[in-house]
Amino acid sequence: QVQLVESGGGLVQTGGSLRLSCAASGSILSMYALGWYRQPPGKQRELVASHSVVSGGSTYYADSVKGRMTISRDNAKNTVYLQMDSLKPEDTATYYCAARLRGSAAYNYWGRGTQVTVSA
Repeated sequence: QVQLVESGGGLVQTGGSLRLSCAASGSILSMYALGWYRQPPGKQRELVASHSVVSGGSTYYADSVKGRMTISRDNAKNTVYLQMDSLKPEDTATYYCAARLRGSAAYNYWGRGTQVTVSA
């Protein structure tokens, strides 16, 4: 079991910044990757960024956020962050932290989400 708790969402103006945090607990050693998804109102959930926690630590970014968002991890705190800069109204969504276990092809555990609203 892995528990994920997000924080850091809020209301920001276009061009502003926010940093989301996701604290992980539980079966940390069984994790393969941590990721951030988002779900805009009325749309499907999409993967924004992911970070592999195994040796090598590869990252992935959706094209829509490349150059504006950065995923990072603090091993000591078992926390993954999503630094979001140059925010746009289209970034408005509920952001979810997710954990993928070793041997799994999909994300297995999800946080409850944190709302990010970018005003025009």
